[in-house]
Amino acid sequence: MTETDSHDIRDGETRIDAPMREDAAVQFIGVIRTPYTSRDMCPRQGKLDGPDCRLELRPEWEPGLEGITKFDHLDVLYWLHQSRRDLVTQNPRSDGRITGTFALRSPVRPNPIGLSLVRLIRREGNVLIVKGLDCLDGTPLIDIKPERCAYTPQAPHKDADDV
Repeated sequence: MTETDSHDIRDGETRIDAPMREDAAVQFIGVIRTPYTSRDMCPRQGKLDGPDCRLELRPEWEPGLEGITKFDHLDVLYWLHQSRRDLVTQNPRSDGRITGTFALRSPVRPNPIGLSLVRLIRREGNVLIVKGLDCLDGTPLIDIKPERCAYTPQAPHKDADDV
């Protein structure tokens, strides 16, 4: 544990010295632009009427946005690159109530993947303007998907053999 780490732990929190496995890879498809430049500025949860934010995809991924504007809401996955990754229990409100990391939406987790439901405002080429994010400016973008409730798969096709 480094000097900095010991000062960042609240009363009752616990951390582990877990080996960092590198058995998976994530390819960032772009960067997120928000007005939040420090953790203190970030809202606890994004609001669908919050400020405009930008999902700036790398140019090679622009064709992947075809058809995206038919959805009002999107699920955005991003890498919380400034989060620590070693807390097993947390004291999120510094009130002595200890909670397990997996029972929180805290950015502090072994794999700091953020997920936000956002409202799509418009598309500008390889950029999506959205509302509802709660991450720092410059956060790496992992993926964008239509909101899971808005995307209804088609009914399975019945083959002649199934009749």
